[in-house]
Amino acid sequence: MEEGKEDLETLGEQLYNRIYPSHKEIAGKLTGMLLELPGSVLIQMLQDESVLTGALEKALKALQLEQEPRLTNKNEDEVSVSSDSVGEQLFDLVDVYNTGYSQKITGMLLEQHKDAVLHLLSDPKLLEEQVNLALKTLKEQSVEETDVSDSSDTDDTERLGERLFSLVEQLDVLHANDITGMLLEMDPADLQQMLGDGAMLEAAVRKAQAALKTWN
Repeated sequence: MEEGKEDLETLGEQLYNRIYPSHKEIAGKLTGMLLELPGSVLIQMLQDESVLTGALEKALKALQLEQEPRLTNKNEDEVSVSSDSVGEQLFDLVDVYNTGYSQKITGMLLEQHKDAVLHLLSDPKLLEEQVNLALKTLKEQSVEETDVSDSSDTDDTERLGERLFSLVEQLDVLHANDITGMLLEMDPADLQQMLGDGAMLEAAVRKAQAALKTWN
């Protein structure tokens, strides 16, 4: 057996033993979900109870979403998922992976067709592939930006995202998370300009709102 597999099995056994007392019936399922995360994150969970608790909460939420009945054609108007709800569910699932780019990755995935996004909510394997692909793209962009900038791109992006979110929230509190994720895909220079130009920001928000309306 490969050494990596042995390590994973050992981590799995330790995680299962920690999870079983409080989640007896679904301990195996939860352990399997957590084992999809990077080994370094798993080790951190075993060392820090708060990290494990946070990951379990997200995994439980993902399980609940999987168990909810999927959309059917009948009464589609009654059961149609709003873009706001889809965005929140997707963000929660993406956030389980602890990439540090949850908001940006969610915004990238939301640019796909609605049916494709709904499929991601019900297919953990496909979601993992898409998250890894988006993360790879973001890291490549980050490397390119580092070549032309001495500042920390991650810190800058986080600060930019926080400032942008607070402004967007004033214009559309219901869809602030989705809209911010979409706007963060723009060129950083344009985003900086937008933070100081209310009219430009409002125009961008209206454009994002229009895109979101196509979901309904």
